[in-house]
Amino acid sequence: MFKKYNLKDWLTRLTALALALFLFISGVSVLWTLTLKIPDFDSYFNDRIIAQSTKIYDRTGEIVLYNAHDEIRRTIVPLEEIADHAKLASIAIEDEDFYNHYGVKPTAILRAFWINLNAGTITQGGSTITQQVIKNTLLTSDRSITRKIKEAILAIRIEQKLTKDEILELYLNEVPYGGSIYGIEEAAQVFFGKSASDLSLTESAYLAALPQAPSFLSPYGSNINSLENRKNNILQKMLDEGYISEEEYQKSLTEEVLFTKPSNNSIKAPHFVFFVLGKLEQKYGKDLLKNGGLNIITSLDWKLQQQAEETITRYGNQNRTNYGAGNAGMIALDPRNGDILAMVGSIDYFDIENEGNFNITLAKRQPGSAFKPFVYATAFDKGYTPETVVFDLPTEFNVNCSPQGTGTDCYSPTNYDGSFVGPINLRSALAQSKNIPAVKTLYLSGMRESIATARNMGITTLGDYRTYGLTLVLGGGEVTLLDMTSAYGVFANDGVRNPYNYILKITDAKGDVLEEYKKNSIQVLKPNIARTISDILADDTARAPVFGFNSQLVIPGKNVAVKTGTTNNYRDAWIVGYTPSIVVGAWVGNNNNTPMDRRIAGVIVAPIWNSFMRQYLANKPNETFIKPEPTPSDIKPILKGGWQNNEEGIHSILYWVNKNNPQGPKPISPSLDPQFSNWEYSVLNWARSQSFNSNNNQTQNTDGFNIALSTGGQKVNPNETIAISIITPPGQKLDRVEFFADNELLNISDGQSLNLTFIPSEKISTLKENITIKAIITKTGGEKITLTENLTLELN
Repeated sequence: MFKKYNLKDWLTRLTALALALFLFISGVSVLWTLTLKIPDFDSYFNDRIIAQSTKIYDRTGEIVLYNAHDEIRRTIVPLEEIADHAKLASIAIEDEDFYNHYGVKPTAILRAFWINLNAGTITQGGSTITQQVIKNTLLTSDRSITRKIKEAILAIRIEQKLTKDEILELYLNEVPYGGSIYGIEEAAQVFFGKSASDLSLTESAYLAALPQAPSFLSPYGSNINSLENRKNNILQKMLDEGYISEEEYQKSLTEEVLFTKPSNNSIKAPHFVFFVLGKLEQKYGKDLLKNGGLNIITSLDWKLQQQAEETITRYGNQNRTNYGAGNAGMIALDPRNGDILAMVGSIDYFDIENEGNFNITLAKRQPGSAFKPFVYATAFDKGYTPETVVFDLPTEFNVNCSPQGTGTDCYSPTNYDGSFVGPINLRSALAQSKNIPAVKTLYLSGMRESIATARNMGITTLGDYRTYGLTLVLGGGEVTLLDMTSAYGVFANDGVRNPYNYILKITDAKGDVLEEYKKNSIQVLKPNIARTISDILADDTARAPVFGFNSQLVIPGKNVAVKTGTTNNYRDAWIVGYTPSIVVGAWVGNNNNTPMDRRIAGVIVAPIWNSFMRQYLANKPNETFIKPEPTPSDIKPILKGGWQNNEEGIHSILYWVNKNNPQGPKPISPSLDPQFSNWEYSVLNWARSQSFNSNNNQTQNTDGFNIALSTGGQKVNPNETIAISIITPPGQKLDRVEFFADNELLNISDGQSLNLTFIPSEKISTLKENITIKAIITKTGGEKITLTENLTLELN
């Protein structure tokens, strides 16, 4: 029979077993530790990183854009020839207990173990500076448990053999600072043009920031803000550790540091390469990316990239001289798969004096009218058509302001040329980039719906729809050139989105495939809507009243769709144009957001796009867009171009449609829409000025004063909301306006508010079929004018 043990017996035996197992493993580890030999650091270092060098290629796999260890740059200096600030900055951020541990920090290892356990993978290593020396020189960069144990054991052995200063010297001479730059002396020379012994506190903090993510944080890349934040974090840690004074800390926070001009002989398509490196470094980690022997086949078309660089340089320098535009950028991609074919982030990447290393294609900027197609696409999806008519007239859009623009925070935009054309259909409004119709179209489409359309198409930078106003359609939200070009690809590709792609294939040193491009197509826009937008943006006749025929938006013999955009104060000039097989976006402006000379995008940026597209399309057959389906004939007249109504007169579109259901029935009470009164005011005023003989239920006074009702002369239910609008001559000042229904006073305004809404059943004590609406206007100075209009009620 088996002997029975109680719980205490079991715990005693388990404890004894665990202790025996621990002693066995410890004994084996000690023996293993004693047998591990420490190789020669210097010779092993160079042999290892050359053998496992990562290379980045263009899409052919033949053109090397970048070799992570091409012509390794490393200058060894003794510790005493490295500035004290540089030593302390690295210790503060990498291993604040460096001088107090024996190679490993058990608390850091336990913390990393707990984080890794929760993450289900090894994401943190708890490495000391000593361990990093081992990792950078003696071991592979994989994150296996075995390697971590080896790393810890060798770190302890190194601590027994070398002094702390010798270990720190090894670390600072071998730590990677990006690309082929190893060691702090080489980094100091490359980034600041000086020796490591002459580094300032701020320069030291910048260099100490880099090893965490050399590609992502590169001062020559696009993540300068992230580099700045990490540099400031290091300064804070140095202050906390007592390495610097409060005065030194505050001074260093505001000190401006100039990085030297980077070398241009070891990298092709630098903006694109750093974009790729930054993305992959975040995905795979810096160690595998730099030393994993990866072969990275990108989407870049090197021939097209060279063409794009030459075009941006040539026109960019001209614009800098002629228009005060300090920078320019371009993106070209294939809408059929999302491949980025060319990326040029500045006029000259290596021109550090003019921030050439900054990649403008990834920067958030306001797009101006280039955003309008997303709004019009939303309108068409909602039921409006290219023939739908709105009025291009001076219009006040803040519902808390009077139609004349009196009030607080009033908003009445103008067109770029200051002119207004009256009734215009959406096709012409988009093609000619009219601002007033665009704002009205955004209101009709809906803010939430329009932003959703833009997001679905690839715009990633917009916030909550409630944070924007109607200025969004004129470029009020910030976007990137890469996102905009990618999103326009949806129009080019029949409504199908292919997210932008920069990798075709990645293999490791063993030839194993880490990742390979797989198409991820999503239908985000109805095909007919995409075709409609393309049809409008390719319509040279529709845009001719503004741009003229055969402008820079035309490529002779080729079917291209294109849209420009210019922001307020001429800070940004945009253009995005496409065929079914290529989308090209370009931007011109100044990195610091200062305005250029007052020129529209058609003058500043369109020639860049035109030149590039002409070269690209020169020997290619013409591709035509699929024509959209014709507008149905059985919809209400205003949606298919009929803005004059012989029976009810001329009105704004809100009189005829419910903005949320445009093809549904006419609104019973259009005045309930908060924008109705202001839109209606401008339309009625325009109709009077044009001497239209219409039945607008409007009495004209010889002095230029008018009164109008929202009923349009029809019988209305007494429970319906009625709007009264008073129209005055321009510049006329009033003291007050008294509104009456028959002889019952409805309201007295102070002369600033010339509109009134009311419900007859609530305001009129004796309801009858015919009621006289009267307005007594008192002009400044005391003169009175009386206006009347008939209101007909439908009584049971």
